[in-house]
Amino acid sequence: MLFLRSLLYFLGSTIALIILVGIALVLFFTPLRVRYAILSKWSVFCMWWLRITLNIEFEVIGRENIPNQACVIISNHQSTWETLALQTIFPHQTWVLKQELQWIPVFGWGLSLLKPIIINRGEKLKALKKVIKQGADRLKEGIFVVIFPEGTRQPYGQLGKYQNGGVAIAKKTGCDITPVYHNAGKVWPKGSFIKYPGTVTLTIGNPINSEGRSASELTKEIRDWTQAQSLIINE
Repeated sequence: MLFLRSLLYFLGSTIALIILVGIALVLFFTPLRVRYAILSKWSVFCMWWLRITLNIEFEVIGRENIPNQACVIISNHQSTWETLALQTIFPHQTWVLKQELQWIPVFGWGLSLLKPIIINRGEKLKALKKVIKQGADRLKEGIFVVIFPEGTRQPYGQLGKYQNGGVAIAKKTGCDITPVYHNAGKVWPKGSFIKYPGTVTLTIGNPINSEGRSASELTKEIRDWTQAQSLIINE
């Protein structure tokens, strides 16, 4: 039964994606914010469709901590869920993505229309420089920058090593960092087609000022906060 429900979710979300990407491609020459307004509706649909097909809900703790100005959002990474949900919670945003994702038919085309920061993870130094430079550029345009510092999805209940890229962007621009923790892996596990009914909890922490502190110190503080939230939410 869960397989059939997961299949229904996949089919519905795929059809919605094809329709929205088709519209966005026709409007290719419109401003970025117009394309984002169109394509981000896919995430809104997916959150609704997950609730309808699989009874997957979510609750957000700390909405009042969302800054009025663009900042760096640093979140743990367990699932595909958070890449969708964050678009329904925070304002206009962009992401750091591995270049292979833009080669996926339809999905990759949609991503490319949203001006993400595309990196080659095999060239670590060049990738870091690109993340910092383009991340700063996006923030100046008023676009939030989402960073998953673990680099890849982690199994539910585990937290990987945090890299300094997101903090480096914040230090370069002087913007705040907003830490995020969620436990989406319990309903949409890493690499799993089958999804499970349940409620995801996502916590938004107080903004962290990046000025006057080292990148390693800030990264440790964010990871420690994330680990603490994991223990609280999953106890």
